[in-house]
Amino acid sequence: MENLKNSGLSRRRFLGGTAAAAALTMMPAGLRGNEGIVKTLTTSAPDSKFGGVQIGAITYSWRDKPGGVDNIVKYCSQAGVSSIELMSGDVESFLGAPENPTRRMPQGGQRPQGQPGGNPPAQRGNPPAGNPPAQGAKPAGAAQAAAGGSQRPRMTPEQEAAVAKFNKDLKEWRLSLPMSKFEGVKKMFSDAGIGIHIVKFSPARWSDEEIDYAFRAAKAMGAKGVSEEISEEAVKKMAPIAEKNGMFAVFHQHMQFATAGFNYDQFLAVSPAVMMNFDSGHFFGSTGIHPNTILEKYHDRIFSIHIKDKTGPKTDPPNTNQVWGQGEMPLEEVLLLIKKEKWPIFCDIELEYEVKPWSNSVKEVNTCIKYARQILI
Repeated sequence: MENLKNSGLSRRRFLGGTAAAAALTMMPAGLRGNEGIVKTLTTSAPDSKFGGVQIGAITYSWRDKPGGVDNIVKYCSQAGVSSIELMSGDVESFLGAPENPTRRMPQGGQRPQGQPGGNPPAQRGNPPAGNPPAQGAKPAGAAQAAAGGSQRPRMTPEQEAAVAKFNKDLKEWRLSLPMSKFEGVKKMFSDAGIGIHIVKFSPARWSDEEIDYAFRAAKAMGAKGVSEEISEEAVKKMAPIAEKNGMFAVFHQHMQFATAGFNYDQFLAVSPAVMMNFDSGHFFGSTGIHPNTILEKYHDRIFSIHIKDKTGPKTDPPNTNQVWGQGEMPLEEVLLLIKKEKWPIFCDIELEYEVKPWSNSVKEVNTCIKYARQILI
C-alpha cells in the first residue's frame, strides 16, 4: 500500500527492531548502549512515554477480557501501558454498583438509562460509542435494526419496572458514594505506575447531579477530564459542570468529519472547558484526509487522540481496521508531528483489529506500544 511504501517504518523493520530490543536483555550492561530501551524492558513499572510523547490506551481495548480495576491494572502492566483512558464501568462495578438487570434479559431489550459507565462487564464487547438511550427513547433494538442488525424484543412490564428501579438505585448509589473510594482506585493504579488522564463515563444523558458525580470521581482518580461522544446536546450539558469542577469535558468523534460542514468550531465556542478526543483512525478511514490537518489546526484544543491503523475510504475493503503497519493510516507522521511540536496530547491505542487465536488483546496492545516506541525513539 502507498502508506507502507512511503513510510520510514515498515512492518519488517519494526519486527526486526523489536527482536533486537529484546536481545538487549541478554547483553552485558556495558554493551547495551540504549538506556531508554533497556529501562523500558527491565523496570517493573510500565513506561510508555517515548520521545516526550505519552502513548497510552483506552481500556476498551481489553473488552474481550474480564473487567474490574484489578484486572485493568494487570493488563496495563503486562502490555507496558503507563497512561489510560479508563472505561468507567470497570470502576463502578468494582466499587459495588447495583447490578444491571438487562444482563439477565436474553437479547437485552432496552438498556437502562444510567448503567455503570455505559460499558458494564456483561457488555464489554460494545464499542464506547456513547450513552445508553434515555428512558422514553426508542428501544435499543430499533437502532440495531436500522443499522442492519436483528431487532431485540421489547421488554415486558416486569422488565421495565426492574430497569426503572435500577436507574433509581444506581443514581442513589452514585450520589452517596464517598470520593475516598475513587481515591483508593487512583492509588491502585498509581502504585503500579499507571496514570489515568480521562475517564469515559459518557454521562450526558444522566441527571446533572450524576454528571457532577462523574467529574468529581474522575478528579479523585487523578484524571483531567471526562469523555463522551460528541453532540451539541452533550457539549452544552457537560461544559458548565466541567467548568464548575475545574475539569475538561472531552468529546470523541467517529465518522462525523465525512459529513459535509462538520468541524469542531461550534463545539469549542461553547466553553474553554470543552476539549477533543480526536479519533485519528476514524477520521482517516472515513475521509482519506491526513489527520495532521486536524492536529495542526486544533492542537491546542485536542486533549487526546485515538490511534489505530486503517484502510482509507477508497480502498477495498474501505475504512477497515488493520494490524498496525498493514493499513494506510499515517501513524508515523502523526506521532512524529506531535513529538516535533511538543504538543501535550495523550496518544491512546484503541485496539479494534481482529485478534488472531494465537494472540490476545493484551499482547497486541504491547505490540502497538513497541511499534510507537520504534517510531519515537
